[in-house]
Formats: sequence, structure tokens, C-alpha cells
Amino acid sequence: MSSVRIETVTLDEPAVRELIGELDAELHDMYPEEGAVHDRLDPAEVAPGHGVLLVAVDDSTGHMLGCGAVRLREPGVGEIKRMYVRPQARGRGVGRALLAALEAEAAALFADRVVLETGARQVEAVGLYRHAGYVEIECFGEYADSPLSLCMARTLG
Repeated sequence: MSSVRIETVTLDEPAVRELIGELDAELHDMYPEEGAVHDRLDPAEVAPGHGVLLVAVDDSTGHMLGCGAVRLREPGVGEIKRMYVRPQARGRGVGRALLAALEAEAAALFADRVVLETGARQVEAVGLYRHAGYVEIECFGEYADSPLSLCMARTLG
């Protein structure tokens, strides 16, 4: 993997909006069913003290390779949202680097447990999470009634 740096960004940056637009398009193609995609992330959820939005940037080109966010779902529990790595950057450790940085941010928000939702059809993402120690849990919140959702969790520390 070429050198990748992780940076904190805001949702309103045009390059970030483009990256998230790619994520949304990929998810909507993969899950065309009505109500299958939960693609909301509010700026307040990633405001300082509540969460953070990170991007992975290729040091040699300056291009954004992927993104992910973590928000406090409740005291002590962080939720990873909007994890995405551009197709051309997959298999290079970018997802692992983003996930580790998001877990560190969750710990900085005093979370000792991290939860996430991914789609059952996202085999590579599920593999990444399992390899990082995540286990399946009962789906929660807005995902509870979604037959295409797979929820996972990991205790930090």
C-alpha cells in the first residue's frame, strides 16, 4: 500500500460529498429494494464531541481513497457509519486503516463498544469487520426491521 494518511473532514467539503455520492450510488445499485439503504448522516452527528468524519488520502496523489464516520449512539457506544473505500483502492489496507482510526476516535469519545450496520450482500465489508473482531448482534434502531441488514459489534480495549 502506498502511504495513506487519515484526515478529519466536514460533510460540506465538495470532495467529501463526491466520495459519499459514490458510496450512495454503489449501495443503491447493490440494494435496489425500497427502504433497503440507510444513507443518512447529519452534520451534528459528526460535530466535535459527538463524532467525526474521516477520509483516507493517498499521500502521493492527494486523492481521497475512502471515508468513514463514527458517532456516539449512546453513552459508551459508538456507531460506525458510511464506511467506503473506492473500488480502485480496495485490497490495499485502506479499509483496515480507516476502521482502526474510527475505533480510536470512538475511544476518544469514551466509547468502550462500537456497533455498525452493513449490508448482507457486502461480503468484503463483512470479512473486514469479522477479521477486526466484530461479531454479529441483533439489529438495532432503524435497522431492526431491515432483512438486508447485518449488525455487528466489538468491545474496544
